[in-house]
Amino acid sequence: MGDALYRGQAKTGTRLSDPAPRARLQASPAKPATRGHKTGAPAAPPGSRTDGLAPISYAARSLAAQPVHWASLGAVAIAAIVADQLTKHVVGSEVRLDDEVQVLGPFSIHHVQNSGIAFGLFSSATAVVIVLTVVAVGWMIGYFARSGARHPLLPVAVGLLIGGSVSNLADRVRLGHVTDFLDFRYWPAFNLADSFIVVGVTVLLGALVAADRPPRRPPPRRRPPRRPPPRRRRISNATARP
Repeated sequence: MGDALYRGQAKTGTRLSDPAPRARLQASPAKPATRGHKTGAPAAPPGSRTDGLAPISYAARSLAAQPVHWASLGAVAIAAIVADQLTKHVVGSEVRLDDEVQVLGPFSIHHVQNSGIAFGLFSSATAVVIVLTVVAVGWMIGYFARSGARHPLLPVAVGLLIGGSVSNLADRVRLGHVTDFLDFRYWPAFNLADSFIVVGVTVLLGALVAADRPPRRPPPRRRPPRRPPPRRRRISNATARP
């Protein structure tokens, strides 16, 4: 193997294979800086280490909600509240209480009042339902503030949850009950706000599962097969002579 080669400014006339001077190769290696001690040379910046062992620094992406996420959540929540309140007003003004209008098959518009939560549950605990709804809405807002940028569908999911919860909460505080009118006979009557809550929970769970999946690696690119070099044709002396 011989002596090691060195890189640097060479003198005029020096060949590429000249060995490095012994004095330069035997220089004492620099000691790594320890905590609490100062050295003359500045520390190497992250990612510029040459030993291949130190990890390269990276920047963590913030998952907190940005203004665009808050705008999307607000638009979805307002649309859900307006749609739910509008349908309740139409049913309350056009269909008498406990009356039923057949629409198609088992589906009908059945005007009923519910003092509980979704699908008629806990109908005798209105005050408890109001407190639980306020706590749930506050938790959803706090969660979205911390993780709103985790998945693109989170503003839609949380917006549906908040819109449906706030719409039913407003009816309970103002009227003491909510209006249900969507009836499929085999399930308790419900309204659009209940539907928005169920859809929001489903989308939220799907978004969280999709966000926790590791990214897919692209398939390795296939390299084209190497072609053998063309063979050189030998020309005999007899053929080359004129």
